[in-house]
Amino acid sequence: MQANTENQEEIIESSLLDLIIGYLQAGEDAEVSACLAGRHVAEIAALLESLPPEFRQRAWKLLPEGLEGETLAHLGEEVRGSIIDEMDHAEVVAAAETMDVEDLADVMEELPSHLGEAVLEALDEDRRQRLEATLAFAEGTAGRWMNSDVISVRKDVSLAVVLRYLRRLKPLPSHTDALMVTDDQGVYLGKLPIADAVAETPDTLVEEVMIEMADWVRADAEQHDVAVLFEQRDLISAAVVDEQGRLLGRITINNVVDIILAEADKTMLAHAGLDEEEDLFAPVLPSAKRRAVWLGINLVTVFLAAWVIGRFEEALDKIVALAVLMPVVASMGGIAGSQTLTLTIRGLALGQVSKANLRWLGNKEVMVGLLNGVAWALVVAVVTYAWFENIGIAVIIAVAMVLNLLAAAFSGVLIPVILDRMGIDPALSGAVVLTTVTDVIGFLSFLGLATLFLL
Repeated sequence: MQANTENQEEIIESSLLDLIIGYLQAGEDAEVSACLAGRHVAEIAALLESLPPEFRQRAWKLLPEGLEGETLAHLGEEVRGSIIDEMDHAEVVAAAETMDVEDLADVMEELPSHLGEAVLEALDEDRRQRLEATLAFAEGTAGRWMNSDVISVRKDVSLAVVLRYLRRLKPLPSHTDALMVTDDQGVYLGKLPIADAVAETPDTLVEEVMIEMADWVRADAEQHDVAVLFEQRDLISAAVVDEQGRLLGRITINNVVDIILAEADKTMLAHAGLDEEEDLFAPVLPSAKRRAVWLGINLVTVFLAAWVIGRFEEALDKIVALAVLMPVVASMGGIAGSQTLTLTIRGLALGQVSKANLRWLGNKEVMVGLLNGVAWALVVAVVTYAWFENIGIAVIIAVAMVLNLLAAAFSGVLIPVILDRMGIDPALSGAVVLTTVTDVIGFLSFLGLATLFLL
């Protein structure tokens, strides 16, 4: 039943997009407004990102009143920028005033300086100070993701006092699973789970049930490390502290879900040399310019492989079978290497690869490459012999395949580790480097052995 319901929801959402595009094409703006009314801002943002630019601007103007700020916060950077460019200053300022501080911090960095100053002037003193404090942290750190809307209590008060305090604060900040415990100077001491505060007797002191120094991160911690901490400990929230241990705010599970999704998008698109913020419906020229860079890099690697092949022109002229079989060696090495590369990148991302276990990992992957190389080399040799009835070519392609799979396994571990230590994202360039290595070694070993033993 649940699966059927999910399928129906997918059909409804797909139909909604088609419906809105149809209404926009027909100029039925009132119908578009009706479709958007009552929708969650995240759904509206997803719909806007799915519309071509000319329809997107019209749909934006039909947005339910008061949702502009929240919707902008859910849009990708490039789509958000295209919409802001079409808004006048007063509209941008009005939208900014309705955003959460952490969302506004992201938008502020994309605004022209004069417009950013106008937004700052429009904010009340408290929000301005919180925004400036958030912007002081580097992008991609816990300080940027944290929510300063946090409830703290002292350890020497009773639970009865805490509960009375909470009743006056309702509604509580979202995802409040615990209260942060601090001393008189605001230094973080631990957390008081809401469940314990309710279950224990009212005269119990906070210090008797609090969890000391539980689940905290430094404000300058990398967002990836924060996500790993939440995954390992199944957290709902964690305190964020400064260098002196003072409580600054908290990160909650909804922030971490956003971090994980953003990193997943970045990794997936990085394999193709694309920016995770790229607009699917961006204009042709900017999209072509962005993608041209990696096409150029790939062209260089292709010419390198072609140069290697060119060194063995005589062998290829005399033995046509070599040209037919070349892609087999290179392709098998590329696939084997990409498997090792993917596992190593994942291990680096999860903190599972270090100097202490790198040698063991390398040895293990080389042995895997050797076993697979021998097994599939025998298969390829048999097929080659049956095809060309030449035992020499069959033996040479088998040896070349073993050598290339060994090189692929070794490179699949070494390349991402080296790139990571150089400060280069392995997900962005690792595949390009690996493909070059496996192509060059595959062609060199196969054609080189053929030249030595068959000519």
